[in-house]
Amino acid sequence: MSPVRAFTAVLGRDVFVTGRELPSFLAQVLVQPVALLFIFGKVLSELGYAQPGYAQILLPGMIALNAFLVSLQNTSFPLVLDFSYSREIEDRLLAPLPISWVAVEKMLFGALRGLLAAVLMVPIGMVMLGEIDWHLGGLAFALLCMLLGSLAGAAVGLTVGAAVPPRRINIMFAVILAPLMFTGATQFPWAQLEHLRWFQVLCAINPLTYVSEGMRGALLPDVPHMPPWICVLALLASCVVFGALGIRFFLRRALD
Repeated sequence: MSPVRAFTAVLGRDVFVTGRELPSFLAQVLVQPVALLFIFGKVLSELGYAQPGYAQILLPGMIALNAFLVSLQNTSFPLVLDFSYSREIEDRLLAPLPISWVAVEKMLFGALRGLLAAVLMVPIGMVMLGEIDWHLGGLAFALLCMLLGSLAGAAVGLTVGAAVPPRRINIMFAVILAPLMFTGATQFPWAQLEHLRWFQVLCAINPLTYVSEGMRGALLPDVPHMPPWICVLALLASCVVFGALGIRFFLRRALD
C-alpha cells in the first residue's frame, strides 16, 4: 500500500467513526457555543443590556470560536489518550506511511471536525437570533477564514497534545481555554479596542482573533475590522509555526 492510500484509509476510518458517533459529537461541539450565543445574543438583547445589532457582530465570532476551539480540542485530547491510556497511536505508527504523516492526519481530522462544527453554527445562529443580514459577497472569504481557522486550531492542538504530559493536560486547558476564548475578539470587534491598547495588543497575539476579524470583515464590511490580507497571513503563519512545532513534538513522543 502506498503512503497516500494508507493516509487516506486512516483518515477515512476516523471520519467513519465520527459518523457513527454523530449525536455525541454534536452535543460535544454545540452545547457551549449555542449557550453563549443564546445568552449574549438573545437574552441580553431582549433585556436591553446589549445594543441593537449586537447579534450581527456576535454570530461571526461564535462561528470562528467553534472552528478554532473544536479543532484544537479534537486534536489535542485524542492525542493525549493515544499516547497514554489507549496506546492506539502504536497502531497508527505501524501503518505504511511516514510518522510525520500520522501527525498531519491527526491535525487534518481535527480541522475537519472544527470546520463541520463551525458550519453547523450558521443555521443555528440564524434561527436563534433571527436578525442576521450578511453581505453575501463575502461568503467565499468567510469560508476561507473558517478553513484556515480550523487548521490553525488543529495545529495549536497538535502542539499542545504532543508537548504537554498527560497528567498535566487538564491543568493546561484550564489555564489556556478561557484566555483563548475571551481574547479572540469573538464578542467584540478588535479594531474598536483603541482605548484599551494593552488589551488590543494581547488579543493580537491570539490566532483566534484573526479568524473572528476575517469572518466579521467578510460578512459585515461596515463594522470596523482588520484588513483581510493581515488575517490570512496571520492564520497561514499560525498554521506553519504551530504545525511545525506540533510535528516536531509528535516525532519526539512517537520515537521515545
